[in-house]
Amino acid sequence: MRIRLLLLAALIVALAAPTGAWAQAPKPAEPEKGSSRVKQTAEITMDKGGVIKIEFFPEDAPKTVENFVTLAKKGFYDGLTFHRVEPNFVVQGGDPKGDGTGDPGYKIKAEFNKQQHVRGVLAMARSQAPDSAGCQFYITLAPAHFLDGKYTVFGKVVSGMNIVDGIKKGDKMKTVKIIDAQ
Repeated sequence: MRIRLLLLAALIVALAAPTGAWAQAPKPAEPEKGSSRVKQTAEITMDKGGVIKIEFFPEDAPKTVENFVTLAKKGFYDGLTFHRVEPNFVVQGGDPKGDGTGDPGYKIKAEFNKQQHVRGVLAMARSQAPDSAGCQFYITLAPAHFLDGKYTVFGKVVSGMNIVDGIKKGDKMKTVKIIDAQ
């Protein structure tokens, strides 16, 4: 009888082991000593002159930042317009069709976060569906707290807000460059 109990216990252990029932959760990788994460910013150079410098929030919206950076590095935004300008609210751009209906051919999952819609925030525009953003973005001209937690905020303007304030419907982005800094 005792041998049967031991065999039964061994069988249970053998069957449970592959399922990870007793496995510990993997520990996050430790950063290498002396290494630091590359901080990226963006510079939007306007066709009419002026530069808007953006700082990203990769901790709050990593996939959204990655998407924007990838599109910018491919030159996707170069020559596109700000197709929507709502005084005291937002300027919106990044649409390849220039009318608010364009996308890059895919949608990204929303990353709603704790960042608030204060003046100068960079966020993803989308349709009514939460996971419908792709390439269009907006910059707030004034606080818009009714948008908090409903749109993915992924950066902020750190210089050139005076340029943002002067954007008119149809103004073109000459280039959007990503700057890597340590």
